[in-house]
Amino acid sequence: MEKYWEIFLSGYDAYAQYLWFEITNPHWKNYFYWLIVMSLIFFALEIFAPWRKDQKKFRQDFWLDLFYVFFNYFLFSLFIFHAASDVVVNLFNDFLLSIGITNLVAIHVNTWPTWLQLVVMFVLRDFIHWNVHRLLHRVPALWEFHKVHHSVEELGFAAHLRFHWMENVVYNGLQYLPLAMVGFGIEEFFIVYLITLVIGHANHSNIKLPLGPLKYVINSPQMHIWHHAKTWPEKYRYGINFGISLSLWDYLFKTAVIPHDGRDIELGFPDVENFPKTFVGQSLHGLGLSEKAPRP
Repeated sequence: MEKYWEIFLSGYDAYAQYLWFEITNPHWKNYFYWLIVMSLIFFALEIFAPWRKDQKKFRQDFWLDLFYVFFNYFLFSLFIFHAASDVVVNLFNDFLLSIGITNLVAIHVNTWPTWLQLVVMFVLRDFIHWNVHRLLHRVPALWEFHKVHHSVEELGFAAHLRFHWMENVVYNGLQYLPLAMVGFGIEEFFIVYLITLVIGHANHSNIKLPLGPLKYVINSPQMHIWHHAKTWPEKYRYGINFGISLSLWDYLFKTAVIPHDGRDIELGFPDVENFPKTFVGQSLHGLGLSEKAPRP
């Protein structure tokens, strides 16, 4: 146990040093500043080319969502997640060693062209996330956490990262094993993260993004807004348009629905007006510490 306690404590120190280095040393692989730059670009697009022209520039919950942007990508890892995940990964690796497994990598892609590694990683990761997203809607306990994201009543770029901290645990926990079995490099992970950041910001932004035939492959604000609709078509009890970056999976598995131009549809879920409005209240929701709102 002493070994894992030391790993836990060192995790805090390691992530604090990493975050401080990112803040004080801008460089092209610096996710902290990429997040800021991408956010400013989409905010500017919302100001100068808004899809919903009557929506305020500083929309409802703008500042709350902006806090979520930095909390979910940096502060949550600083507070607990990085240190705790280090312990879990080491426990898992020690378990594998105990049964004679010394290397999880089953598919070695490092000899592939870089572009092919990026495509495979992007598609594989997105398919995993699409399935996890559906799980968040179908499992009642997970839906209570996911309601935080669906409590957005006016979409904007920062709504992309308004989600319960437990989703960090769920997504990272469920993607760890399949991605660990493929030998992707750190730089490939970074590039794919940036691509998904851009698409995710775009999907939640107050902008119109006509994609033509590409709409059947790549997600868009006009498709994703229906995922946030307050009510879904009756036959789709658990939701529609689950795509994170790619719309492809929804079209393949028959969960793609765009009834009409959804620019002005009502967002949220039934009784969303009674959902916690503060960060603390939303963070406690799903833990049995706040009042539940009914699912659609």
